[in-house]
Amino acid sequence: MASPYIELEVGERTVKVTNPDKVYFPEIGATKRELVEYYVSVGEGALRALRDRPTNIKRHPDGVQTEAIYQKRMPPRHPDWLQSVTVTFPSGRTAQSLRVTEIAAIAYCANLGTIDFHPWQVRAADVEHPDELRVDLDPQPGLEFDAARKAAFLTREVLAELGMTGYVKTSGNRGVHIAVRIEPRWDFVDVRHAGIALARAVEARDPALVTTAWWKEERGDRVFIDFNQNARDRTVASAYSVRARPHAPVSAPLTWDELADADPRDFDIRTMPARFAEVGDVHVAIDDHAHSIEPLLRMYAEDERGDMPYPPNYPKMPGEPKRVQPSKARSDT
Repeated sequence: MASPYIELEVGERTVKVTNPDKVYFPEIGATKRELVEYYVSVGEGALRALRDRPTNIKRHPDGVQTEAIYQKRMPPRHPDWLQSVTVTFPSGRTAQSLRVTEIAAIAYCANLGTIDFHPWQVRAADVEHPDELRVDLDPQPGLEFDAARKAAFLTREVLAELGMTGYVKTSGNRGVHIAVRIEPRWDFVDVRHAGIALARAVEARDPALVTTAWWKEERGDRVFIDFNQNARDRTVASAYSVRARPHAPVSAPLTWDELADADPRDFDIRTMPARFAEVGDVHVAIDDHAHSIEPLLRMYAEDERGDMPYPPNYPKMPGEPKRVQPSKARSDT
């Protein structure tokens, strides 16, 4: 027997939604149809965050209570209008990655069970030079959202002193993400170095609250700034992405004024469409101006501490310190 389905008109496309009544988010009973319709309802904002970016998709075809399929390559069977772009991984291998060019592409992927979208920090026109500097503020276990909020405002202070504007959003959990549009003139290594310099400057404002320590054993009860989110093939959930949790929270773009008393639990698959209909995309101006990262690169060059470790799946990089956690390094001496 054929699976039940509905068809949605999304722009110039007709998107088929199979098994629309399948429950994807058990805590609130939200269905696959609601997921697809959510992405269409916030489509303008979601597309702004994803447009022309190589995008990884995190799929839960049987709902968020099941194991995820994290897909870096283009879905093998797809309509002709769905576009792709070639990317190069840290290993040197290449692949065709999803390139999001229209809202229908987002809806199509949602029908495949895609809960959240993870775009690269580059555009298809130049996949070797990022146009976004990312700040990922990750409260360590035991800390709540308020700690990330405080760290975000410290980050804003540093950015303002550098003449740079950051756009803030909730991560969809306890964390905060800040995106800074930059000129696509520097490669991944330089942009990562700029991210390290920015993270260290924020840490210096309040080292009891913020840490850049890559090794978990050194972080303590602080907010970790994950500078490695600026490395090649590292991604964060995009603005408006639903997160794979039972109550269907979303990564919510905010104004800085809203961040002051925001509660991330207020933003989910059912509340965000009404908010979007009322206020639109509060990050509508994010592409209006791109910043130079030269001030951050000067800060990095003047810092005697040099580079920080890369994630474990990366080849050894020039100038990188020993990639071993401190306690093991001490035990080997």
